[in-house]
Amino acid sequence: MRIMKLTARQIKNFRRKVDAAYKKQRRVFPWRQTKDPYHILVSEIMLQQTQADRVVSKYLEFVKKFPTAKSLAVSPLADVLRVWQGLGYNRRAKMLQNAARLIVEVYQGQVPDSIEALQKLPGVGPYTARAVMAFAYDRPSVFIETNIRTVFIHEFFRHQKKVADSQLLPLIAQTLKANRPGEWYLALMDYGAVLKRLYKNPSRRSTQYVRQSKFNGSTRQIRGAIIRELSAHHRLTARQLFSSLSFDTLRVQAALADLVAEGLIRRQKKVYFL
Repeated sequence: MRIMKLTARQIKNFRRKVDAAYKKQRRVFPWRQTKDPYHILVSEIMLQQTQADRVVSKYLEFVKKFPTAKSLAVSPLADVLRVWQGLGYNRRAKMLQNAARLIVEVYQGQVPDSIEALQKLPGVGPYTARAVMAFAYDRPSVFIETNIRTVFIHEFFRHQKKVADSQLLPLIAQTLKANRPGEWYLALMDYGAVLKRLYKNPSRRSTQYVRQSKFNGSTRQIRGAIIRELSAHHRLTARQLFSSLSFDTLRVQAALADLVAEGLIRRQKKVYFL
């Protein structure tokens, strides 16, 4: 596969276009108003598979309730899940708390400042580690997410039907502003958000693109409903859950078993609780 090599003029023109769009259409989110590495880590975990607008209120509630890694580490999981309620993918909340515990135990409460150390934290993969490095520590590294992918496909692969990330990453590296990577990545993300509104989502031409499955009737919905019921009522039997949830009993039973196995809920005899 041939790697595209951009000229200095192409890089300059591309940066100008992205910067111009950023000045006109910059988005404002609370996690962009801080350099606190822990708060940025919280936001990045929340933003995994969840749209930014949905994250705002939960992020503010979460960092108010758990302002430091230590406060999150020592809190009961039930309290963490109650605050997380509504974001979905509750497993992320448990992994975030486990990450906080490791940060306290190994790094004296300070979020590590290397990609290698960050990736050892539960729930932190290559993208999240590099995003924290860019946004919290302003350290340059190459990463990609859906809006960044949209920008590079739109600008450099307009007529190609299937575009691999391996074609995009070298271009991201070539155009990266190493002196202010955090702000540059924000500009790319915001430009990508604009492009998605103006065009049929260009990232659909990515080989990474997968259409998200429907939420209604999904196992995700059942799991979220169980957590919600236990958050509200604290302790319920399986029969009470079957009665209050409008899902097939066998599917609720399977979801309960999975949630217990994952440590997201607990069971004592016939009673389930957070």
